[in-house]
Amino acid sequence: MMQRKFVTWTEEDGMAIVMIDYAPMNVLSEQVIEELDEVIDEVAEEETVRSMIISGAGDRAFVAGGNIKDFPKWIGNGKKAGKERALWIQSIFNKLDRLNKPTIAAINGMALGGGSELALCCDLRIAERHAIFGLPEIKLGLFPGAGGTQRLPRLIGKAKAKELMFTGRTVSAEEAEDMGLVNQVVPSGESLTRAKELMREINQFSLPALSFIKRAVDDGIEKDLEAGLETEATYFGEVFQTEDVKIGVEAFINKKKPFFQHR
Repeated sequence: MMQRKFVTWTEEDGMAIVMIDYAPMNVLSEQVIEELDEVIDEVAEEETVRSMIISGAGDRAFVAGGNIKDFPKWIGNGKKAGKERALWIQSIFNKLDRLNKPTIAAINGMALGGGSELALCCDLRIAERHAIFGLPEIKLGLFPGAGGTQRLPRLIGKAKAKELMFTGRTVSAEEAEDMGLVNQVVPSGESLTRAKELMREINQFSLPALSFIKRAVDDGIEKDLEAGLETEATYFGEVFQTEDVKIGVEAFINKKKPFFQHR
């Protein structure tokens, strides 16, 4: 693993535990984003890693947003420069979204702006009770540019997503759970522990099958039902070519526990 200053990861029971540690609020500076990009590539390539959990250091913030001190250099610098900036960040977040392994965001505090957008790229989100969520960019005279206008409405619906972005209002962990933004709310200090518990449950299953589920859902949701069903059928055909399906079916027939090889 490369030595980095603000984004690190360790392997634990087949999980990559990724930690963003940029005190005091874990904002997304350019260096943090670049280091996150490197970490995602490493996790994707590491064969012993079957899943990823991402969290923030401390108890105040998961990621409190972009580094606003960087913003002035983009003001009035031309439409092309602004677009290229957004596409750069989106390309890295897209890597996380499309990672061929299950991902969980363990949200240990504020997830605002780019922090919410980062969490939206994960498959599942577990939030501590004191966490808050929001896309407050409107208060700065701008709007989300790292995927928020696209991922949030796909998750919670257009009207509610527009309300949050139009007003810049923050929501509590409980409200986020009610609207489907997070999967579970846990006591303060327990998001990473719960994320590991849930990921261990997931990791016992075949990685190829998990990856096909992820791809079928993510690819199919962008299509009409008929095309989505075709996508599901395509991946269903592929999963039957894996070694793990042989292991799983034979174990079931013989009333034994399967031990998947993730191939």
